[in-house]
Amino acid sequence: MLERQTERNFPVVCVGGSAGGLDAYTRLLRHLPGNLGAAIVIVNHRKMFATYLHEILPQFTIMPVELISEGMQLEPNKVFIIPSARDLHVLDGEFRLEPISKPHGWPDVITVFLRSLTKNWDGKIIAVIVSGYDGDGADALCGIKDIGGITIAQKPDTAGEPDMPDSAISTGCIDYILSPENIAEQIRKITENCD
Repeated sequence: MLERQTERNFPVVCVGGSAGGLDAYTRLLRHLPGNLGAAIVIVNHRKMFATYLHEILPQFTIMPVELISEGMQLEPNKVFIIPSARDLHVLDGEFRLEPISKPHGWPDVITVFLRSLTKNWDGKIIAVIVSGYDGDGADALCGIKDIGGITIAQKPDTAGEPDMPDSAISTGCIDYILSPENIAEQIRKITENCD
């Protein structure tokens, strides 16, 4: 048990997106090494793509890509995909899935997961908000910074739908505003400094 405890100190990168997110995810993953040393968790609040991302994204990364199931262990050097219509939490180094708490209107699955990370993850947290409608994730960003995490928004003019990055930037709690390729470079620098 103690061994599993010590393994929970690697960085977790939450990449939250929606409409236009697929383009951002592929551009980001293409530029991340397989030995990054962090877990990448893609939290897509557009239900239309959620079921297929684990089939589409493996062609853009050498890291294994897995659809999250209940109790799955977070591990570095893997890409994890949220299933559709579920809220995602982390507890004791494992993913927990619950029925979506906001089934009508714009989902807030990114905000839910980021808040769970702030409470339950010991390692570095990097929150990345990319293309999408509405402002999911924005409400959790200041909390990420408060515990020493890093926050990144996709540069709005590189996003298919700039609403989510714009909402993130408007919080005043964003550390970097970058293109997906430069987000990947920044994640690499941050994770190298976590060793």
